[in-house]
Amino acid sequence: MFADEPARLGESRLSDGRLLGWAEWGPPDGVPVVLCPGAATSRWLGFGAGVVEALGVRLVSVDRPGLGVSTPAPGRTFSDFAGDIRQLGVLRGLGRPAVVGNSQGAPFALACAEEGVASALAVVSGADEVAAPEFASTLAADLRGLVERTASDPVGAEEFFAGFGAEAMWGMVMTASPGCDLAVYQDPDFAVAYRRALDEGFVQGAAGYARDTVLAMGRWPFALDEIAVPVDIWYGERDTSHSPDNGALLATRMPGAHRRVVPGTGGALLWTHAEPILTSLLEKASAAR
Repeated sequence: MFADEPARLGESRLSDGRLLGWAEWGPPDGVPVVLCPGAATSRWLGFGAGVVEALGVRLVSVDRPGLGVSTPAPGRTFSDFAGDIRQLGVLRGLGRPAVVGNSQGAPFALACAEEGVASALAVVSGADEVAAPEFASTLAADLRGLVERTASDPVGAEEFFAGFGAEAMWGMVMTASPGCDLAVYQDPDFAVAYRRALDEGFVQGAAGYARDTVLAMGRWPFALDEIAVPVDIWYGERDTSHSPDNGALLATRMPGAHRRVVPGTGGALLWTHAEPILTSLLEKASAAR
């Protein structure tokens, strides 16, 4: 199995009255690891079925505002999200957790690292900073157009992304993924879980996804060279969707970041290589304490 049902589901009320939805896997007294999920997916899609239990990990996946059951927060920023996770850490007794950022969740995880919320970080098949000037000449024409549109008219870009839905997202993933990833995504059990997470992600409409996408496609406001926590950067060598260079530039921008490119796999790395990803993350988090 690539993913299984959450062991616990809940919502926590933040200081401004908003609700933040979460799901948990593994022992409730395990080592806390917060998951920032991929684009438009809700708290329902975890990873590491069986692995989190074996490693003693308390995996916590969080609905970003406007997705799943989390209260919308129009105009929110990366820093706002890091603040939400800081509050959740207090409310749920997570302390300073290790954090995993998958796909579009990667820059949100980086925000947690930059603001000292995370003890260690794993970027897995992470959406890279495609608006970085170093990538301008390497982007496909359609992606470059979206990046330029987001930079010149972020409000209009957000309205454009709000036209997407669960079916469109599923179609994009199926069209853009190599065969090694489709073997995961089209696995009958995984497909049910993934489709459910997409449906949940859009249950309040597309505004949450649209805000996430505008933030992720714009220039990131992070001082990446000031991130002091240990960082693993993981990409599959066949992943052509998340980073123009499989994280090579990203790794150079963070002191001490360790980049790993896994042969024979693509963007589904979070589910095919959960054990080494979590094992390394736990080692780094333990050493950082």
